[in-house]
Amino acid sequence: MGLYLFQRFILLLATLAFASIVVFGVLEILPGNAAQVMLGASATPETVAALAHKLGLDQGVIVRYAAWIGGVLRGDFGLSYAYDSPIGPLIAERLAVSAPLALLAMLITTAVALAAGVFAAQRRGKSGDVAVMAASQIGLAVPNFWFAILLVLVFAVHWRLAPSGGFPGWEAGLGRALGALILPALALGLVQAAVLTRVTRSALLDVLNEDFIRTARAKGLSRRATLWRHALPNALTPILTIMGLQFANLIAGAIVVEYVFTLPGLGRLVFQSIANRDLLVVEDCVMLLVAIVIGVNFFVDIACAAIDPRLRRRAA
Repeated sequence: MGLYLFQRFILLLATLAFASIVVFGVLEILPGNAAQVMLGASATPETVAALAHKLGLDQGVIVRYAAWIGGVLRGDFGLSYAYDSPIGPLIAERLAVSAPLALLAMLITTAVALAAGVFAAQRRGKSGDVAVMAASQIGLAVPNFWFAILLVLVFAVHWRLAPSGGFPGWEAGLGRALGALILPALALGLVQAAVLTRVTRSALLDVLNEDFIRTARAKGLSRRATLWRHALPNALTPILTIMGLQFANLIAGAIVVEYVFTLPGLGRLVFQSIANRDLLVVEDCVMLLVAIVIGVNFFVDIACAAIDPRLRRRAA
C-alpha cells in the first residue's frame, strides 16, 4: 500500500505541475488586453502602457508564470484587477456557496442512484428494472438548466415551497441558506443520479454473476443479504470512480445552474472574470478547480485500492 500511495502522490504532483502550465499558457494566448479593457476604448496608448506596467503585464511569460505559481504556493493569489481586492478572500466567499451546493447535490445523487441502481439490479428484466432504466435515460437527456427552470416554476412559482433564486448568506441562518440551495442541488443531483444509477446497476449485475455470490446463496444466505453484504461492497470500485468524477464536475460545472438561481458561486466568478479580462482571477479559479478534480481523483484511487487489494498488487 505504501508503494501505491507514493506512486499516486508523485503522479498527483506531476499532474498539478503540468496543469498549471496548460492553464497559464491557454489564458495567455487569449486575445485582448486587460489594461485596455479596464481603461476603456478611449484610453490613450500611453495610459494603457502605464497601467500594463503597473500590473506587470509587460513582463516576460516565464517571469509572470513564476510569479503567479510562486504566489499560489505561498497562499498569495494576487489582486483582482476588476474587483480591486485580494483574490483569496474573493474565491473563499464564492467557494462557500459552490462547495456546500456540490456536497448537497452529491448527497442527493448518491442516495437516489444507489437506491435506484440496487432496486433495478434486484429486478433485472422485470418492470421495475425497465422503469428505472427509462427514468435514467430521460435524466441523461434532460439539460441541467431546463430542469432547473422547471423546478423554479413548480416549487417556487406555483407551490411557493422554496425561493426562486438568490442566496441570503450563511449568516442568515442554516435553514435559510440550505433552503436557497435545495432547488439548485436537486437540479444538479437528480441529473447526475441518472448516470450513477446505470453504473451502479451494471456493476452489481457483473458481481452477481460471480462464483462467490452463487456460493453465498448456496450456503443459505438470503438474496437481500447477499446483495448488501457481498455484491455491493465488491461493486464499489467503479461506483466510487464515477462518484469522484461527478463531485468534481458538480463544483466545476455548476455555472449554468448558478446563473438560473442567481447564486454567487465560483462558476459565476469565473464567467464574470473572463468577461472583465481579469485573467489572474481566472487563472486562480481554474487552477483551484483543476486541483479539486485531481485531488478528488487521488482520494478515490486510494479508496478503491483500500477496497480492492488487486489494485495495490498491480503497483508492486
